[in-house]
Amino acid sequence: MCDFTKPNVFFSRCLGFDSCRYNGQMITDEFVEHLKPYVTIINICPEMSLGLKVPRDTLRVALLNDDLRLYQPKTGKDFTKEMSEFADSYLNSLKDIDGFLLKGGSPSCGHKNVKVYNGTSKVTGSTRGSGLFGNKIKEIFPYTPTEDEGRLHNYRIRDNFLARIFMNADFRKVKASNSLNELIHFHTKNKFLLMANSQKYTKILGRIIANKEGLIIKDILNEYEKNLNLVFEKLPRHTNNINVLMHAMGHFSKDITKKEIDLLLDSFEKYRIGRLTISTPLLLVKSYIVRFNIDYLLEQTYFNPYPEDLIILEDSEKVKI
Repeated sequence: MCDFTKPNVFFSRCLGFDSCRYNGQMITDEFVEHLKPYVTIINICPEMSLGLKVPRDTLRVALLNDDLRLYQPKTGKDFTKEMSEFADSYLNSLKDIDGFLLKGGSPSCGHKNVKVYNGTSKVTGSTRGSGLFGNKIKEIFPYTPTEDEGRLHNYRIRDNFLARIFMNADFRKVKASNSLNELIHFHTKNKFLLMANSQKYTKILGRIIANKEGLIIKDILNEYEKNLNLVFEKLPRHTNNINVLMHAMGHFSKDITKKEIDLLLDSFEKYRIGRLTISTPLLLVKSYIVRFNIDYLLEQTYFNPYPEDLIILEDSEKVKI
């Protein structure tokens, strides 16, 4: 069983920590509650941090002269300056953050899909964008995994987010070691997971480690970290996962029967066409890795990227990727 480093995750405080929403309510999300014991929690409510009370009149994000504004329709008050200054100060003080989990649709915390009004008049159109605090997170932490609780109802988004925050937590130990050997070991054990997400950036990471430019270890680690998060910008394609599973299968295919090979290939195809989730072919391949005790594959985080208790196969097709 793997020992996982606890990721440091920022949560919007209303996600099960305090009744601090504008209407005095608290959001209880089943997956967020499930995740809490496995991470180190940091949480605030940006709106309460400005001195706003509970309950309070609703806030809106409005686009005025190409600038995002945070205002309160009922009172006409504008909180843009206060929120911007608070977000700058607070977020720049955060260290070693592995991920952000925000309240979806919030005019302050929202990461995406926040209603952005075209002006402050009572009758106006709207588009979709980020809340002011959420937007500042994207500016200051452009490579850090950031999601809202609603999007994590989608299995693929949830799996990607979890893999990233636990990998980031593990990478913090590599940075603390300031060791090229530790970085090489990290890259080796994560190679399949990296390949499944982006072969392009996996090659870039390999070149960074090769260090033909002769950089000092600190610069190597910083460059590696930036590109590590770029690996996960897009969700892995089915074909990438199948290629990785085929690669793993090559380590033991000579030791199994044709019927066993056919069963594996059939599971890959059913996964490709959407009749199975990735978990089925993954488990089949993993069973042979355990059976033949293939050390190199047993160490690959691809087969166990985060604690098994966090694996939930329930999915909501309503959540857009």
